[in-house]
Amino acid sequence: SMGVYSIVLGGWASNSKYSLIGGMRGAAQMISYELPMAVSLAGVVLLAGSFRLTDIVNAQSKLWYCLLQPVGFVIFTIAGIAEARRSPFDLPEADSELVGGYHTEYSSMKFALFFMGEYLDVILISAMVTTLYLGGWHGPVLPPVVWFIVKMFAVIFLFIWSRAVLPRYRFDQLMGFGWKLLLPLSLVNVVVTGAAMLAMR
Repeated sequence: SMGVYSIVLGGWASNSKYSLIGGMRGAAQMISYELPMAVSLAGVVLLAGSFRLTDIVNAQSKLWYCLLQPVGFVIFTIAGIAEARRSPFDLPEADSELVGGYHTEYSSMKFALFFMGEYLDVILISAMVTTLYLGGWHGPVLPPVVWFIVKMFAVIFLFIWSRAVLPRYRFDQLMGFGWKLLLPLSLVNVVVTGAAMLAMR
């Protein structure tokens, strides 16, 4: 969530209406998708009984949470793609509307830093999905670090594949999807998870 400040300030400092709109879109998108992302994470914490990432991974030694929490897994992954501003949620840099969005006026190293930040987002979110839902470093035969990297690159492939095959949303569709579908679904997921755990006691 700290990364959005660079987008908003970078868009504002460009003194370009396209960049400013791109920065504002980035902030609105972050607010819309941060909530379902955090709420879907609550289901994982309930199952693991801990906020520690090592405890969450160790709790998945027999069964991954993507199987126990399929709705949370899908919501977290979609929200992660939106957080990284990747297609089909790349409205802050929509070429057809905003020329290049918040980085329209940037070139050379400043432009490269924006894009390196975007790809670091992709790697970080892929590592989070692997840790929270795909069993982290657990797996047969291969060393733990190899399993983690393989799973992480599978999620990175999903990011790149979605950019190649999915069309971009309109901005009103993007906001509606976050607030009207993902957020209520994530809340229902937490309630159902809590009720199931209570019933199992």
